[in-house]
This record gives sequence, C-alpha cells and structure tokens, in this order.
Amino acid sequence: MNEPTQPHYLNNKQKFPEYFKKLEELGEQMKNQAPFDEKTIQLIQLAGSVANGSEGASHSHAKQALEAGASVEEIQHTVLLLTSTIGFPATMAGLSWVNDIVEDS
Repeated sequence: MNEPTQPHYLNNKQKFPEYFKKLEELGEQMKNQAPFDEKTIQLIQLAGSVANGSEGASHSHAKQALEAGASVEEIQHTVLLLTSTIGFPATMAGLSWVNDIVEDS
C-alpha cells in the first residue's frame, strides 16, 4: 500500500502504531481478495472517499489511481458518475479535490 502523506494520518499512525498496523493489514487483505486490478480498486476507493466527504482520502486515492495507470479522464468521470447518488454540490467538491491532484500531472 502506498504510504499516505497527510500529516493528520501520519501523526496518528505514530501515536497508535498497532491500530494502524492492523488497519493496513485489513486493507491489504481485502485488496488481495478483490477480483479487481489495482487501478479499479483505487477508483472504487476514490468514489467512496468522495461520497464520504473526505478530501484527504480523495487526494490520496486520486494520486494512487494515477500511479496505478488511471487516466485523468477516468479519475474525473469516477467522480462525475456520483452526481445522481451524492448530488451536484458534493460531486463538485469531490471534483475540486481530485483536480488538486490531476491538474498537476
């Protein structure tokens, strides 16, 4: 798993190492059992992050999706597909978060 770079995540990981070790093990186990490639996993996790309203996780999964071979168009459309589920304002917020990452690539 790529190491997140969000200071909040890293600070808590340092404070609660055993908790984060188990959390990361669970994430790896589920990814290893998934019938999806890494790009698809990251796009799914990106959609969940946007739907959950998590800017930090959205940044992280957009970055990881790029690293896994997703195109900017695939990443942006992953978010746009959420419009009828999470609404226009939340979709636009999510799109702004992924654009923080993809517009620099």
